[in-house]
Amino acid sequence: MHSFQYRNRSLHCEQVDLAALAEEHGSPLYVYSANTIRDHYRRLATALAPLDHHIAYAVKANSNLAVLQLLATEGADFDIVSGGELFRVLKAGGSPSGCTFAGVGKTRAEIEYAMSMGIYCFNVESEAELRFINQVAGEAGIIAPVAVRVNPNVDAKTHKYISTGKSDNKFGVDFERIPDLYARAAKELTNVELRGLQMHIGSQLTTVQPFIEAVQKVAPLAAQLKAEHGIQFLSVGGGIGIVYHDSLASGDGDWWDNQAGEETALTIESYAAAIIPVLQPLGLKILFEPGRMIVGNAGVLLSRVLYKKHGSAKTFTIVDAGMNDLIRPALYQGHHDIVPITEPDGQNETIDVVGPICESSDFFAQDRELPKLEEGDLIALLSAGAYGFTMASNYNSRPLPAEVLVDGANATLVRRRQSFDDLIAGESVAGAHAENTD
Repeated sequence: MHSFQYRNRSLHCEQVDLAALAEEHGSPLYVYSANTIRDHYRRLATALAPLDHHIAYAVKANSNLAVLQLLATEGADFDIVSGGELFRVLKAGGSPSGCTFAGVGKTRAEIEYAMSMGIYCFNVESEAELRFINQVAGEAGIIAPVAVRVNPNVDAKTHKYISTGKSDNKFGVDFERIPDLYARAAKELTNVELRGLQMHIGSQLTTVQPFIEAVQKVAPLAAQLKAEHGIQFLSVGGGIGIVYHDSLASGDGDWWDNQAGEETALTIESYAAAIIPVLQPLGLKILFEPGRMIVGNAGVLLSRVLYKKHGSAKTFTIVDAGMNDLIRPALYQGHHDIVPITEPDGQNETIDVVGPICESSDFFAQDRELPKLEEGDLIALLSAGAYGFTMASNYNSRPLPAEVLVDGANATLVRRRQSFDDLIAGESVAGAHAENTD
């Protein structure tokens, strides 16, 4: 589900008018629905109740402190991929003892920081990393909890940039190498505890079959490692897809593959029902690491139309948001539904919706039939709650947008818009220090 609907012909987030938010805070502007985030988390927790499970929210999807605090209050643990994300979790009130630390390139400083905070586990991506964590832990005189990420070589059939479970991806250790690696680690690495096994095959999966294939392949391996090394958990990662097409109309948290011309719904409940029978007999704690499915449809990006440009080949609608604010269309060819803030009257046109960035890839829609838009109109790019702001940049020296969290009738500014002074904070002109000290 989500909480974005037209009321009195104006698009609302829960009980708050989005036009009023844009008037107060300007645009571009990210707006998130607290009710949607809670609903998705609670639905997943309920669906997984038959398992001894933990839900570790993937911070990389949306790392705003208010979002993290909301999820921590709901009882979520956290999946982090950097020292900075761990810092955010702690500042938001999350517990380090519920954090799993993933990622292929952890630095010494990040490992030392995570160990000092007492995280639940490092998800290790290579033998070299496993040995380095053992070394760093030994120097600190502690035992570091680890779980090796297994690459099951399962095709998630998603975009190649977000597929992570095939043998030609950079993530994890080849399936066939895992038993020997655990055996050698148990004998040779005295400063790590082999606490679990982890996998993740990719993001935005549209059917349950890849999950089933991966879990069926990895479950016997997890059982073997439990018997031989006493591992306590199996993490099956995240990856449940969300609505990107017709998302305002559906509002139910399922996924429709309109590009393929057919509906292939994957609900939280159907996902859980398919994998629980495979996982339950293991007698292990099962970790889930969702990100997009929790926050993706909980957010929109508001933008205002600046100009209409009528060319011989196309009509361009130029808006004040750019690829620096939301890069998914440029990077992944990702689709986002675009709707006017004022409910449309049925007049449509075929246009390109583009931003102000000096790149031809700076577009949000190409040759798309949309409600007729005029200069000054506000639009909402839907399903922008995941991998929106977290992937934003200052390209073209554009300040980052503001973020607002709506909870019922209350709207809270949870990140102010960057100023020009913020853009250059920390920078200095060469020689300025020497001149200032003369």
